[in-house]
Amino acid sequence: MARHRRPARCPPEPAVRPSSSFWRLVLLLALVWVAATAWDYAGYREAQTTAKREAAQKFLGMDGFFLFSSLDSDRDMYINLEEFRPNAKKLIGTWDSPLDLSEEKFSMMARFQPLLPETMSKSRNGFLGVSPLTLSGLRNWTVPDEVLRLFSARQFLIFLPPKEDLKLGEPWWIIPNDLKEHLSSDRFYPPRSSPKEDLIYKLLSMFHPRLFVKTRFGPRGTVACLMATSDFYYTVAFRIHAEFQLNEPPLLPFWFSPGQFTGHIILSKDSSHVRDFKLFVPNHRPLNVEMEWLYQYEENGNSSSELDMDIGYLSQMELESWGPSVLTEIHKKGKITYRRPCDQSSQLVLEDIVWQQEISWEKAAWQLGVAMYPFLKVTYLPLIKAFEQARTENKLVHSIVLWGSLDDQSCFGPGQGLRDIVLGNSFIVTLLKNSFISSWSQVHELHEIQNNQDNESHKKLAELLLEKYNSPVKMLLCLPNGTVVCASPLPPLPTHFPQPPSVVYKQFLQEGLFRAQPFLHRKAGSFFERY
Repeated sequence: MARHRRPARCPPEPAVRPSSSFWRLVLLLALVWVAATAWDYAGYREAQTTAKREAAQKFLGMDGFFLFSSLDSDRDMYINLEEFRPNAKKLIGTWDSPLDLSEEKFSMMARFQPLLPETMSKSRNGFLGVSPLTLSGLRNWTVPDEVLRLFSARQFLIFLPPKEDLKLGEPWWIIPNDLKEHLSSDRFYPPRSSPKEDLIYKLLSMFHPRLFVKTRFGPRGTVACLMATSDFYYTVAFRIHAEFQLNEPPLLPFWFSPGQFTGHIILSKDSSHVRDFKLFVPNHRPLNVEMEWLYQYEENGNSSSELDMDIGYLSQMELESWGPSVLTEIHKKGKITYRRPCDQSSQLVLEDIVWQQEISWEKAAWQLGVAMYPFLKVTYLPLIKAFEQARTENKLVHSIVLWGSLDDQSCFGPGQGLRDIVLGNSFIVTLLKNSFISSWSQVHELHEIQNNQDNESHKKLAELLLEKYNSPVKMLLCLPNGTVVCASPLPPLPTHFPQPPSVVYKQFLQEGLFRAQPFLHRKAGSFFERY
């Protein structure tokens, strides 16, 4: 092999050496060239990845692509061994159920988008005072614990109505609301589920393993009602209250409480076949999850535990059946055992269902809400509609302003006491029905209305309410034009106060009616004579 020869002599040195600024210019041009090349390569890689993503979506479908994406943690459109190994046991486990060939089975898919930290009020000051370790369970929860799980149709027999002559919309309890006392927040792992709770636990634990079917605060349980009936099928609407504990020792507990889980199931009247199942956390409001966590502080040399809380927004948390239930056959190929649908079972699920009677989803959801919260026997209208109705009927508006939602579990602690102890009182319900137009609003919603430049009257209305908002939960009694005639913070709830909270609230409502008499063209005296 030929060798390179050294030059006979070194080239002569230039007469004038380049200045240091010249070399800096050369170096700068080289760096620019390298950066441009790297940028162009990154753009080329990104274009390739985008093309692969589009092709995968077209080939796999949305559900298949969702499953693929849940495994592709680095989003490079390639699942390597390091990405697959932690999920292999979970994926194999989803098919590890008793092999009863007489029962139809189907797969359930979990979809989950993590909570948006910027929607938490604590994020406005950079989570000052909140340890990063406290939030670690929340921040690390980015995917469902199990994306797919196999279920038997027979497991869903708990959704069958308890009697055949049940009316549409008439609620029944699958897991009863047996609230006797609040449960401790200083817990890490859920107790064993009871037989009635078992299916709910298996469903919701697909999102996170530390699921508590029995919540710390009421109302607890699972309630359902009939939406539709046919000769062979039921459509059942349901509502579930449950919560998760996200941290493990030595960290202190962090509680994650979605406002509610709701959805529907279409199943045969003998529960042998499930046509469709859908469960989700409603995401139509700007905030839908309450979070509480324990923290320690030193006081007089002693370590104590206290609760801090916040509220945030979760865009997606849902389960959906991946097709109807079918019979399966066992096949062996070499050493591999697998299942596939029987040919005869695929004919059953294509039939059209002719419903003999049905009600709307809105009506069913309202019935479920009233079962959970008796205070909803009073109609609570959206803010603008409430004031329009008040002008029509010449009544005061009973308006509640709070950070969370009054009609679900994302409500802050003070609001829980208001709705459970005060607003659900039968006398208060009657008083509100007869003499007020009621409404409740999230603070976020009022700010959105206030920033709306298109309608000055709506904007002014929101401003009047926000001017009086100075506590987590504020009750306001307003004239139809928005003028606040009476405002009250949350009444005292402990029973050792001289008067029960419902009596305090009754006095608050009556005081508002009295103050409004000069402005409302109606006789309120007859009302006070009756009460």
